[in-house]
Amino acid sequence: MELIDYSKEERIKESQYLKTNVFNGLENLNDGFDSESIYYFSESDFEIVLDRVEKNGIAIFGIEPWLDRDFYDVLIFEDYKTVANDSKWYRKAFSEFKNRGKNLMYSASYQVPKKMFT
Repeated sequence: MELIDYSKEERIKESQYLKTNVFNGLENLNDGFDSESIYYFSESDFEIVLDRVEKNGIAIFGIEPWLDRDFYDVLIFEDYKTVANDSKWYRKAFSEFKNRGKNLMYSASYQVPKKMFT
């Protein structure tokens, strides 16, 4: 899956879909240290995000953990030589971050298939 250039209206619908179907019931740790459109999650909540993303066939282009409100690292699907909606890459990347033993907050870049929010 390649990043599709969505219109502004489609991006709004996509954001609403994520809030309603993926982020629902989870705590957004972004208290203003980054753009309000970027959601950050604890390790346990991000694992739930990944479960929901996989169940709904949503692509993840990159996972960006932060440590103490500062950028820590990023892994992207190309690092794993696969496609963005292959759950194996983002599960492996998340596992690698978890194994570092840091108290990280996780954000990601997503792409919801248009058929999910139209």
